[in-house]
Amino acid sequence: MSFLAIDIGNTRLKWAQYAAPKPGAALLAHGAAFLETIDHLTDADRDGEWARLAAPDSMLGCCVAGDAVRHRVEEQLELWDLSPSWVVSTAGEAGVTNGYDHPGRLGTDRWVALIGARWRLLDAGHKGPALVVMVGTAVTVDALDAHGHFLGGFILPGHGIMLRSLESGTAGLRVPTGEVTEFPANTSDALTSGGTYAITGAIERMHRSIAQRCGAAPRCVITGGAGWKVAPYLGIQYELVESLIFDGLLVIAQQRGLR
Repeated sequence: MSFLAIDIGNTRLKWAQYAAPKPGAALLAHGAAFLETIDHLTDADRDGEWARLAAPDSMLGCCVAGDAVRHRVEEQLELWDLSPSWVVSTAGEAGVTNGYDHPGRLGTDRWVALIGARWRLLDAGHKGPALVVMVGTAVTVDALDAHGHFLGGFILPGHGIMLRSLESGTAGLRVPTGEVTEFPANTSDALTSGGTYAITGAIERMHRSIAQRCGAAPRCVITGGAGWKVAPYLGIQYELVESLIFDGLLVIAQQRGLR
């Protein structure tokens, strides 16, 4: 028995195969592919990553890249005659309730990450509020209270989008990536530092807001492909968890009784 978890983001598809559809299951294999290359995941002639996998018994995924990309992935899953299952954001699941004005409009990656963070923190004995951050093409900064209720969160552009926006809107800013410093003295460092501190500032602001709302400081969990770039510049404690969305998919799969 094995389980395939799929996370389709705005830039890449990430996947992981586990020994069973439950939290803590052994990781058997994992990988990633840019969205432009997902049509070759099962192509043995092009060394497709899925062409080498043993057939999974079940799968669960989340997708924020749109229906067309999801359909392309489903075509690849036909290699195993596997019925695809996808998470949609709802009013509540796996111990988390959704405080969005329109729960179905919450991005499924955010929803799954909240569920993964809730499970991870409870498993570690933390019963207080949480701050869940994803740093990728976009950045999300979400608040979860001690009862597992999603209070709301920020969405802001990732560092790459910030730089491209400045380059397209301002003459003379096509410069190499710089370093993060407190007092940048050149344009490269000014751009890199500005983007980084914009993101960390939003995270720290939400940290304060959660503490004021809940009466206790939240535990901060950070995930996403660029999380490691931003996290060291935070003025709060944090845990960097690469597998957070996969954790959430495993929790949901167990709750739904997938085999």
